[in-house]
Amino acid sequence: MNLDLLSLEAARSRDGIKWARAASGVIPAWVADMDFPVPDAVREAVARRAATDLGYPDWLDQPSAGPLAEAFAERMEARYGWHADPGHVRSYTDINQALQVLLHVMTRPGDPIAMHLPAYDPFIVTITAMGRRLVPMRLSAEGRFEVPDEPVPVLLLVNPHNPSGRSFTREELESVAAYAERHGTLVIADEIHAELTYAPARHIPFATILPGRTVTLTSASKAFNMGGLHCSVAHLGAKDARDAIGRQPAHIYGAPGVLGVEATVAAWRHGDPWLKEVLAILDRNRRLIAERLPSRVLYRMPEATYLAWLDFGIPDAAGLLEREARVKLNPGPLYGGGDTYARLNFATSAPILEEILARISSVTG
Repeated sequence: MNLDLLSLEAARSRDGIKWARAASGVIPAWVADMDFPVPDAVREAVARRAATDLGYPDWLDQPSAGPLAEAFAERMEARYGWHADPGHVRSYTDINQALQVLLHVMTRPGDPIAMHLPAYDPFIVTITAMGRRLVPMRLSAEGRFEVPDEPVPVLLLVNPHNPSGRSFTREELESVAAYAERHGTLVIADEIHAELTYAPARHIPFATILPGRTVTLTSASKAFNMGGLHCSVAHLGAKDARDAIGRQPAHIYGAPGVLGVEATVAAWRHGDPWLKEVLAILDRNRRLIAERLPSRVLYRMPEATYLAWLDFGIPDAAGLLEREARVKLNPGPLYGGGDTYARLNFATSAPILEEILARISSVTG
């Protein structure tokens, strides 16, 4: 199928959160869902499971969800040359749940947690809601960041970075590794956008640099557009984290359902042709933004993700654009950034993105 033909009229019939929560006449480009249908292999796997057996799966008593751990290890080996031990994998419903579990067993209220800002907003909420103290690592205008001055028990590394779209270099990652070794810091690496990296950038799993102090969080949900199926993995390379999780009852924090596991395994093993087509569209779209937006809008083309971090240079940028351009973006303060910033999701078809950019330009040009 051609994934690039979706019309605005057809998109408005979608009933997920992205389109359902957009006011009449407003084009949504806010929450991180793509406007593309899932791969045929995923749809077929879910239909096959529903048609045969929705009873308890044979991996029910395995905290790694059985086939999920094997498929994860195969995927990491094939794409990055990382020999991830499937025995160190644990399954969770989503990345944020996995982070909350890890912070619960590895830190205490009041402990400092380092993370670069701006940052994925549920992580900010998690850290503050759990009573931990956020130690910001500010990103420069060039997207570079520095490790904190003070020692922290946990550093949360979001790579590729949401919302800036940075894919951190080996030099940057090695600076984090040196810091973590110096202070005995656990690095929790959220790598959920790794498969949405554009050449010549290349994703480097942090666990290949500092395996003994790393927990890797990932999911097929972003790359294959199936966040509603709630399935993610944590690779517990750090023994202290593995031991702490091992002292908990296997499913005290919940586990993914059988359909999420089936879909994830199918995506990782059979979804590459679809992903190749999507990446080509996204690569075109990130360049289209640079061509169409007025020069006064500051835009650093992302090296990964389908998210554009834009500085419009005007207060309440997202609010203004929703009111006057009828385009819904996420506001910069949501991520710990300034209110002149907004995040634009460009994972949509060419006709819809062209209309989004034309509307924005009519207000900001």
